[in-house]
Amino acid sequence: MPLNKNLGKARIVSLGLQHVLAMYAGAILVPLIVGRALHLSSKEIAYLVAIDLLTCGIATLLQAWKNKFFGIGLPVVLGTSFVAVTPMIGIGTQYGMNAIYGSIITAGIFILIFLPLFGKLAKLFPPVVTGSVVTIIGVSLVPAGIKNMAGGEGSPHFGDPENLLLSFGVFVFILLINRFFHGFIRAISVLLGIIAGTIVAAFMGKVDFTNVANASWFHVPQLFYFGTPSFEWGPMITMTLVGIVIIIESTGSFFALSKICEQDINDQDLVRGYRAEGLSFILGGLFNAFPYSTFAQNVGLVQLTKIKTRSVVIAAGSILVLLGLIPKIAAFTTIIPTPVLGGAMVVMFGMVVSSGIKMLSSVDFQQQNNLLIVACSIALGLGSTVVPNLFAQLPQIMRILVGDGIVTGSLTAIILNLFFNLSLKEKPTVNNTLKTTIE
Repeated sequence: MPLNKNLGKARIVSLGLQHVLAMYAGAILVPLIVGRALHLSSKEIAYLVAIDLLTCGIATLLQAWKNKFFGIGLPVVLGTSFVAVTPMIGIGTQYGMNAIYGSIITAGIFILIFLPLFGKLAKLFPPVVTGSVVTIIGVSLVPAGIKNMAGGEGSPHFGDPENLLLSFGVFVFILLINRFFHGFIRAISVLLGIIAGTIVAAFMGKVDFTNVANASWFHVPQLFYFGTPSFEWGPMITMTLVGIVIIIESTGSFFALSKICEQDINDQDLVRGYRAEGLSFILGGLFNAFPYSTFAQNVGLVQLTKIKTRSVVIAAGSILVLLGLIPKIAAFTTIIPTPVLGGAMVVMFGMVVSSGIKMLSSVDFQQQNNLLIVACSIALGLGSTVVPNLFAQLPQIMRILVGDGIVTGSLTAIILNLFFNLSLKEKPTVNNTLKTTIE
């Protein structure tokens, strides 16, 4: 891999911080969304944000540290996957927080055990499947963003003009940055929008700094913060499917980085990369954090800056670990008003939808089979999201599988792809199938 050998320590740290800023908005949004959806306290949400940043850092360091057992050795930055948001909320609502982390640990163990099979499993996830799944994920998440724009579901001030002014102000601000700026400023447009919106909200008297003042400056990560994990069949199967989708997405990022860095990767490199992500899953489950995947925006940043050395992402991982040990910094995220968060969420979730559409653009729609796969998977996925009582009379283990729109749509796409396309002679390879997952 061509290295940028002349980088000084100060520049390495500054470039590492740039990577942190590029992924920071995505990293904090997931714990905020999940925490608020499950009605956690401000203290618990602050812990989620802090432990998430810490685990993101450790996961990034695991991937950067290439050795005999794990680590792909490319300039990879890992963050919390949006794919897991809706399943985590569904599992937490029905089974409780402990079942979420039992399912994440199970998914990590599954990844570690079945590493050699992922190349073959990838054939179950061609662009017609991954594109449908990612589109369903984005569309399923958008309503949560819209509700937050109005003030949050159940808020006595839902739809208040001030809430709409704040949320649409953030929305427009992000669009303006993307219109008039390029490069790194554009890459952190969502983060800048959240900061600007929170500052404006503070002048409107909508920001309470009590949680920040009460937060400590340092904490030690705690195993099983929310209690001992519980292992339920439905949640475990659901999160394992989520883990497979995340691995498929990460594989696309690995190949994209391989091309950018002019470094070929082989099956053993992929296995080490998968093992690092499986370990990150288990780490997330043990410390009550989240599943992790390679962040596409950081892949884009590597391409933009042409800085390909691992020392930069090692610096980024170290900064994330440091931030995760300081609860007072994490507490700042809890002061973000719901409408401000909603304005940013709509953009982020809309980008997930557009990513899914981009994946589908490589699909051959001259084949009627592919049209049916997309149509049926998206229709059933959205249908079970909009009408959650559709499967209310099924046994509990079935409800957790098909009651979530993302899982329903995913299973539909996988099964229909096998039904219609299994007999085709030409099988998609991991390389050409998964590169389409990169923005």
